[in-house]
Amino acid sequence: MRLETRGASAAAEVSSAREHGFAALKTIAAYRGGLDRVSDDVVAALEANEAGADPLPVQVHCGFGDGDLHLWRADPGYLKPLIERFTETTFVLLHCYPFVPEAGWLAHVYPNVCFDLSLTIPHVSRPAEMLRQALELAPFSKLMYASDAARTPELYFLAATWWRDALAAVLPELLAPEDAERAARAILRETALAVYRL
Repeated sequence: MRLETRGASAAAEVSSAREHGFAALKTIAAYRGGLDRVSDDVVAALEANEAGADPLPVQVHCGFGDGDLHLWRADPGYLKPLIERFTETTFVLLHCYPFVPEAGWLAHVYPNVCFDLSLTIPHVSRPAEMLRQALELAPFSKLMYASDAARTPELYFLAATWWRDALAAVLPELLAPEDAERAARAILRETALAVYRL
């Protein structure tokens, strides 16, 4: 469910989203104005989400994506005040490129932040380097696999292949073999199941 719904209807829809089967909320505020100035409607929806006993995770598009964005306004670092204000909400930062280190820092500092590298891994020339940047500060338990292969069917396959290749290259550099396998399972599956309660 998108948080950009206008006015009071946003709060009403968000407050009943879980009972209607939604696993998460999302915002594309980065693409429609910037994360440096999130709209009052999005803030109202976040307030409604936390008013319930069981807030949904909120996916936030960050970094590159739609062609109409101003890239500097899509830096997830601008979310710091919202992350600190809405501590019961898990923020899932999506895409993140070129702000992968910033997303990793937020996931390192705040217990209510996770992130993925969707759109990053299938599009950059050095996927393993992006994974290294992601895990420089962030624990592997905060990173989730995603492809965001919405338009080109081949990207589902390529993203999965490049993710696995990057994990096979990077995790053994950072962890013992038994821990590397556990980390790969968390990134590829377990963390998403826990965050989205699937």
